[in-house]
Amino acid sequence: MPNRFRSLPLVLALLGAGMAGGAAVEALHRSPAAHAAVLPPLAATPAPSDAGVSTAPNFPLITQRYGPAVVNISVEGTRKLNADDMAEEFSDPSELFKFFQHGGTPGRMPQSVPVRGLGSGFIIDPNGIIMTNAHVVKDANEVTVKLTDRREFRAKVLGTDPKTDIAVLKINASNLPAVSIGNSDQLRVGEWVLAIGSPFGFENTVTAGVVSAKGRTLPNDAAVPFIQTDVAVNPGNSGGPLFNARGEVVGINSQIYSQSGGYQGVSFSIPVDLAMRVKDQIVAHGKVEHARLGVAVQEVNQSLADSFGLDRPAGALVAKVDKGSPAQKAGLEPGDVIRSVNGKPVVASGDLSALISASQPGETAKLDVWRKGKAVELSAKLGSADDKVAKADSGDAKSPAEGGKLGLALRPLEPREQRQVGVQGGLVVEDVAGPAERAGVQAGDVVLAVNGNPVSSVDDVKAAVAKSSRSAALLIQRGDDRIFVPIRLG
Repeated sequence: MPNRFRSLPLVLALLGAGMAGGAAVEALHRSPAAHAAVLPPLAATPAPSDAGVSTAPNFPLITQRYGPAVVNISVEGTRKLNADDMAEEFSDPSELFKFFQHGGTPGRMPQSVPVRGLGSGFIIDPNGIIMTNAHVVKDANEVTVKLTDRREFRAKVLGTDPKTDIAVLKINASNLPAVSIGNSDQLRVGEWVLAIGSPFGFENTVTAGVVSAKGRTLPNDAAVPFIQTDVAVNPGNSGGPLFNARGEVVGINSQIYSQSGGYQGVSFSIPVDLAMRVKDQIVAHGKVEHARLGVAVQEVNQSLADSFGLDRPAGALVAKVDKGSPAQKAGLEPGDVIRSVNGKPVVASGDLSALISASQPGETAKLDVWRKGKAVELSAKLGSADDKVAKADSGDAKSPAEGGKLGLALRPLEPREQRQVGVQGGLVVEDVAGPAERAGVQAGDVVLAVNGNPVSSVDDVKAAVAKSSRSAALLIQRGDDRIFVPIRLG
């Protein structure tokens, strides 16, 4: 098979490849009858003393008590191939040559491929309810759950939520050992944590470490504020539990950050508070609904913070507000910086997505917003992430000019151009030099606002820039994307 790993760092899902042959690994715990209930958590670990010394958690006791509730999951299924898959399958010219050499033709190329994999999970209810990752059971036709006493059960997938990577399974069994659920909000950076799972198919493997950070947002996973740890997890650990020092599950091991495809000191877990909310919806309805605000946001760096008069670079900068969205109805505008949702701080822009996604459609979100140098409070009744996004209105334009201090040659959009771009007002960049060029502004970009103030003429641009001391933030439309570009002045 061609090598599918790249030299750049990758965030990798931990589902292990199918394992063929080899001796079976004997499970470590074989007495579920003695644990056939949700056991209470262990006694709390003593708090650190003034000298900074604390008692290490009793990892053997945690493993003995809750290890039997951790299961091995194997899946079999098929996955349809698309054009990208075919290109990847035959990215090695020798493989393509062999295909044609043995009578293969484009019309006879395989339309699907078998899927086999291993993962982990944990029992949350003695009557056979199991949690794992959605990517573990993706494309699966058959899911088998193996307990530590070596019994195997065919599992039914009650539902999955790819957005948060949560899946819930059911096996036809009762009186099973089950974990104790903790509170991931109370988890502190630096705490001891322990993982149990099946890396590379080695069942009930125990690894330990500490919480490295909380609230991490990852590319394409903005709905989850991950717990980052230095616990060694590898392909096959996906879906396994992360325990705190009391033996409570506080996370679900989900991803690693790696250049090699294996563990390199950074792993990520889904907070159990979020996972349980998703589980409740799946058990009740078989599906999950996520809330939607209806904005496109970006990070606030120091230049943007200076441009908008913020005391520090934090929050989610609103670059675009969808027409007819809850955000528009609440009065949000491009250039607003959302600093908290329902009292929970938004430090990085990804925090906003995680907070909104964790809410339910129909709930009201109270937003702390920074607008043109002042704090504003807004309330938004959240919609559903399944709602379709309406297209923006078109409008009329105003007249020509050029824009000096920024290094831009600008002219207002004509009415026809506004309709094509889907904006009101705005100026097209005809030439770029100096500060704007260094900031990455390009000819053809459309300037919609400066420091949050909509612009329709060069005089508007000049007036907005004149109020700026160190930098100016331009709201740029480039193709279908809208971004704020900070430009250093002088």
